[in-house]
Formats: sequence, C-alpha cells, structure tokens
Amino acid sequence: MFQKCEGIVIRTTDYGETNKIVTLYTREWGKVGAMARGAKKPNSRLSSITQLFTHGHFLIQRGSGLGSLQQGEIISSMRSIGEDIFLTAYASYIVELTDKCTEEKKPNPFHFELLLQTLHYMNEGYDPDIMMNIYEMKMLNVLGLYPILDQCSVCGSTDGHFSFSIREGGFICYRCLDQDPYHLKVTPAALRLLRLFYYFDLSRLGSISVKDETKAELKKVISAYYDEYSGLHLKSKKFLQSMAQFRNLLN
Repeated sequence: MFQKCEGIVIRTTDYGETNKIVTLYTREWGKVGAMARGAKKPNSRLSSITQLFTHGHFLIQRGSGLGSLQQGEIISSMRSIGEDIFLTAYASYIVELTDKCTEEKKPNPFHFELLLQTLHYMNEGYDPDIMMNIYEMKMLNVLGLYPILDQCSVCGSTDGHFSFSIREGGFICYRCLDQDPYHLKVTPAALRLLRLFYYFDLSRLGSISVKDETKAELKKVISAYYDEYSGLHLKSKKFLQSMAQFRNLLN
C-alpha cells in the first residue's frame, strides 16, 4: 500500500553500497523507518530528499515491516543548518533527542510541529542555544518527567527567592534550602526562562535575547536535570560540547 506523509529526516543509516535506511518523524504516523534504495548514488532521485533535517512530503510503500521510500518532494532542506557546522551540531542533537525519546508509529502532531518549528527557527537564524533549551524543556513530558516550576518542590510555597533542586526535581524556596545542600543557585531571570520554555507555545516566539551568563545558568540546570533523570547518553551532545569548546577558542 502506497501512502503519503509529511515528515522530517531525523536519522539515516547506510545499508549496503547504494542504499539508506531513513528514519522519519512524521505528522501522520510518528516515527517510521523506510528503505531508500539507491539513495547513496549521486544522481538518485532520492539523494536530496533523504538528507538529514530535510522537511518534505514522502511517498512510502508500507507493509508490516520496514517500508520502502518511493519518492519525495522537499518543502525545506534547512539549508542554513546544513551549511554551518555549529548549527549542524545543534540540529543533530535535536533530532537524536527526538529519535531516542519517541517510540515507533506513535503519532503526535503536537510533537511534530514542535520539532519542525525548532529546526525552522534555527534555520532562520534564531539563537541555537535558546532553541535547544526550549526543545529540551518541552521534551521532558515526552520522557515522563514533570519538573516543579511554579512552586517550591518541598513545601509548595510560591513566594520568596528560589533556587533549583535537582534532587527534589524543581524549584526550592529559601526556607527549604537545607533539604538539599547541593541545590543550584539560579538568578530570577533564569528561573523565569525555565518556566517560560516549559509552558509557552513555541509558535508565539518573537525575538528573544538572553545574556550569556543567563544562558550558562540555563545550560547548567537543564543538563544536570537530564543527567539525573533522563537516562540518555547521546553522542551528539558530546559532539556539541566539543564544538562549543572549539568555538570558544575561535572567539
């Protein structure tokens, strides 16, 4: 049976000398795999549509096992991402996180839209650190994680100064700090952004500017939370960290 879908290429695996297995995150079916025969040949009609990050319409012959990609039509190749090694590192992390967090053939149109918007904003020149942090915060629920970001995770208080407790799984007020001696001291600006990234609708994103010190705080909290609770160890995250070090040397 031939079926058409809208999807984003989130992983490619070489298969033999000329073929690829392509993993798509689709609007209609969630995550699916398909064999793209001959896609590694430079003159193949499937060569461009099977590039990582490509957003397009795909015609797939579906069966009980791995489908077969017949043809595709590119909506966006995310060209700016592909031409920038740093953006490629960020986007690689985004799609690997998607791949590791989602199950096969479980449709989630909201998640598809989130992935598409994140890659689109990065391709359009929005701050990749901020886009990555927003995506990470919004992926927590997919992982079954629900950080407490609107009150103290110990006493439930909503007033006063807050820090972040990895152990308690969210904000911790100044009265309860002795409950977690390893709490992270975070500025009010960073706490506001953590809450905003988690709750707000990405389609309403306007221009956003965040200080480098605040970005460092966000990265520290989100990375520590993921390390503690997600169980994920992504190659792309290590690559991203090494690229960040390389960029610091260039500056």
